[in-house]
Amino acid sequence: MADSNALEGLTQALRRLPGVGVKSAARMAFHLLQHDKPGALQIARALDHAVQSIGHCALCNTLTESEICSTCANAGRDRSKLCVVETPADQAALERTLAYRGLYFVLMGKLSPLDGIGPHDIGLQKLFERVVPKNAQGEPAGAGSREVQEVILATNFTAEGEATAHVIAQALKSRGVQVTRLARGVPVGSELEYVDLGTIAHALVDRR
Repeated sequence: MADSNALEGLTQALRRLPGVGVKSAARMAFHLLQHDKPGALQIARALDHAVQSIGHCALCNTLTESEICSTCANAGRDRSKLCVVETPADQAALERTLAYRGLYFVLMGKLSPLDGIGPHDIGLQKLFERVVPKNAQGEPAGAGSREVQEVILATNFTAEGEATAHVIAQALKSRGVQVTRLARGVPVGSELEYVDLGTIAHALVDRR
């Protein structure tokens, strides 16, 4: 590799991207510096602008340049339904289906005790306050006066995602909130002989 502290710094910075190893980072660094310096500057400016201007929505916790994101500000959304997801990318995936017109809450993570990530490290308290706000007397609002009537848990079907969904469901059910979980099943267009056994088992349990 060329003898350059700046080049090494760029390579190490690129390695912070998910799925990018040493060789891939070096290849990208050499490409940008050798063939596309204007592109490198564009990336640098875009990253700097994004970091400086993007924060979290005051209501749903997703990434936005405004205090309230465009989804939360949309008066046409069904405000009685709140879908809980792990990341803004998960939210974007659900939006692309065009099948959901409610609101969202983005946890910005998932419970993972092995990694030291507990309830206070993701947005659980903010979620609970959003679903069950306090009334003028400082007490939890009754079911009839709450804006959110159903919470849809759409965390990922990993061990951590399932644990996160379980903790949220238990906490909200104890507060008298209707909680549903995103269904699991056989993907559309797939053939059973090629579907993993775990997916088939869940599809049988969750059959309609």
